[in-house]
Amino acid sequence: MDHMWAPWRMEYVASNSNDKSVCVFCESPKNQNDKENHIVYRGKHCYVILNKFPYNNGHVMVLPYQHLSDLLDLTEETHYECQELIKKTIKALRNVFNPPGINIGLNMGSAAGAGIAEHIHYHILPRWEGDTNFMPVIAGVKVISESLDATYLKLKEAFKET
Repeated sequence: MDHMWAPWRMEYVASNSNDKSVCVFCESPKNQNDKENHIVYRGKHCYVILNKFPYNNGHVMVLPYQHLSDLLDLTEETHYECQELIKKTIKALRNVFNPPGINIGLNMGSAAGAGIAEHIHYHILPRWEGDTNFMPVIAGVKVISESLDATYLKLKEAFKET
């Protein structure tokens, strides 16, 4: 059996409990340390945060501050700001990573694949030709080539320019 040493995953495994009383998406913006929480942009109703367990470099999420699980429950102002932040995020990702493609997704409910179904959030991922190369296909391993801290610094600066 092959083993992959991935000590950074322990934080995810240890935090993957059924305790829904604390929402990481509600708690992260309360702490004003955006660098520690990897919050790259704050709006009035929504914010942009790096995904702690990214699929690709630059994997971010746009989400409202308000704890809601259904898109239909968002106020008009919040919905509009989420959409504007998605556009702003695309510009920032293009400035930093120059990806030829971008995935945007919203999973409403755990049956739809939402890891944290209680707090609605959009995923935005830069994509490149061949980013599903032999590593995930043959080895079952995804390679993330840049640290979250390095990505945070680049995107934080790019959001200032958008």
